[in-house]
Amino acid sequence: MTDERFSFMAREMSPPSLTASESSRLCLLINDSLHPLTQSEKTSLSKEEEKNLLIILSQVSNEIRRLISTSSINPNPLSHQFLSKAVSNLIALLTPESPYIQHLAGNVLVTLSEFVALSGKSWEFFIRSLCICLELSISNVSSCSFEPSITGIGGSDSDLLSLVVLFKPKLKSASLFTVAGIIRILRNILKFLKEECVDELVQVFLNSISFCILNVPWESMDGIFGGNGGEEDELRTLFLGNFIQFLCSLVEQFSFVEGFDDSVDNHVILSKIIDLVPKLLYWCLGKKGEYVNTQISLYFRHKLLVLMIRLSFQMPLDYLVLVSWLQLLHDYFQDFLCQSLTEVEDGDDSLEDSPFVLSISNGEVYTMHSRHLQRQAIFLFLRCSFSLINPTKETGMHCPGETVKPGLAFDTISDLRCYGRQKGLLELYTWLSQHLCLDMLVDNETYMEKCINFSFSFLKLYMHEDDVLFKLLLQLLSVQAFQEQQFQKERCQDARGDVLFHVSNIFNPIHLFHLFLAELHYDHQVLLDYLISKDTGIGCVEYLLRCLRIVCDSWQTFTEFSVYGEVKNQSSSKRRKVSSESSNLNIEPSYGSSKTIPSNLEKEFKGAPEYRYGEQAYEQAKDCLLSLKKSVESLHKKDLFPYNPEVLLKRLTRFQELCFKK
Repeated sequence: MTDERFSFMAREMSPPSLTASESSRLCLLINDSLHPLTQSEKTSLSKEEEKNLLIILSQVSNEIRRLISTSSINPNPLSHQFLSKAVSNLIALLTPESPYIQHLAGNVLVTLSEFVALSGKSWEFFIRSLCICLELSISNVSSCSFEPSITGIGGSDSDLLSLVVLFKPKLKSASLFTVAGIIRILRNILKFLKEECVDELVQVFLNSISFCILNVPWESMDGIFGGNGGEEDELRTLFLGNFIQFLCSLVEQFSFVEGFDDSVDNHVILSKIIDLVPKLLYWCLGKKGEYVNTQISLYFRHKLLVLMIRLSFQMPLDYLVLVSWLQLLHDYFQDFLCQSLTEVEDGDDSLEDSPFVLSISNGEVYTMHSRHLQRQAIFLFLRCSFSLINPTKETGMHCPGETVKPGLAFDTISDLRCYGRQKGLLELYTWLSQHLCLDMLVDNETYMEKCINFSFSFLKLYMHEDDVLFKLLLQLLSVQAFQEQQFQKERCQDARGDVLFHVSNIFNPIHLFHLFLAELHYDHQVLLDYLISKDTGIGCVEYLLRCLRIVCDSWQTFTEFSVYGEVKNQSSSKRRKVSSESSNLNIEPSYGSSKTIPSNLEKEFKGAPEYRYGEQAYEQAKDCLLSLKKSVESLHKKDLFPYNPEVLLKRLTRFQELCFKK
């Protein structure tokens, strides 16, 4: 891609640009003031030298900021020669192991990137320069030296080769400390680009980074992460923390831009990052069973789950990856998969900020980490299992026998897709059996009651984390797709071994929808908050649309569902609703008259503050959804709703018509 492709962005962003005198001043300030200080090969500085260097870097940063805000409009972009020298001098300051100098030098490069982005004309050259520095630094610390990639990017190969020649001497003392610093710079630049929302600049950034990641022989770094203790352990932690954070941001960004340059296929780089996941788990946590729940290991487990979840949304995972990830979940997250869903149920584990803040006691930290990581681990587990059971049209294949029992020898199945489906069903069966004695419950009169009580505890686990809640609810709607598949008709009549039978009862979409509304205390204002929130709006409206369709198509099931129990209200600072801190809540489906309630439960709940059964559960849900319809219509008429809600209003209108018929 050539720099000319960005000429239109200069007009679109109306950027200030340097005049010739301003350009000369900036060149003198950066290159002339820093060049003498970067000629030394010392990796440590005296306090006086460090102080002087920090003052100069502060002056450089302030001057760039001033030029960004006051430069003239006539375009006169920074030359490639100036940029290459500036990057060379600033990147050399990342090698002395002073966190203060590295932090400030990195900030100068980020600020310089903001200035270059204003005109866009030298953007690709600047980002490619940083990528070459990253590759050279990794080559210096790994067990296998390699040359930076210089093909596939706009500009001549000779220009990029000259950069390699210029940067190599500056980075010959590079360490993991240097690599971590460059990665932090790239992550901060990506953060700036995300805020500016300039897709063309982001795409160039992603293309350059993709070539870099694809070119690095990551297996050559295995030896670095085998040792323990000492300063090297701190450097490893620093590198891994920055690297995983950067990968999480990078993967998320792929969903926000449409590629206009096909020099790199997004699937290629995403596949490469997927291949790195097992290696990253080993680098961060060691071999299975060797890690301990230190603060940093909990953080690594959290970020790695975030990375895996984001990857699963960016591209369909093939069977081998899904099976591999399920095994990784067992190896590194089994404690969270097996953890009881009802532990600390009476506590408030909502996340106002990061779940890894350090301002609380160790006991509170672990409890909060535990619930947060449990939510992430179970969500990813279900996502992988469901993806194996119900593959996409491109990868799906009919498999004759779907009933799964423990002990089935999968190695006798030749077809990989059939193996994948069998694997997914067995994983679900095993996990559910750890929380419910499925075989013992099937012939028990309380089977359905136990299933719905489990569903309630499961849903309650996620109610305090909105960003995961709707992803989970949408994922569970795929149970409806299981029931519609052809293989559903070929199940074995023995319900004990029929995983789909249990899954359909435990994660019944209509039951979950009722429980979801009950957890919100049937407060339509909470649903409205979800719908207009920039974080949950898309997920909430998609969930409501799909649930309303299912409800209208299965009207009798919706109207006959019963909920009984005492609900204690406790105010929550996070939502308009009051958090449900339920005590001894029993939930039971009704298949007879909706107005019938067993005599023992009638006695138990007589005089209770709040109870719902049959008709009352339906009436509460009806009033909530019709009130929501009225509020959305009112806002839409006043042009105050953030997007067009007409499709949602049509579904709610159909729901209203069925209510009136009843």
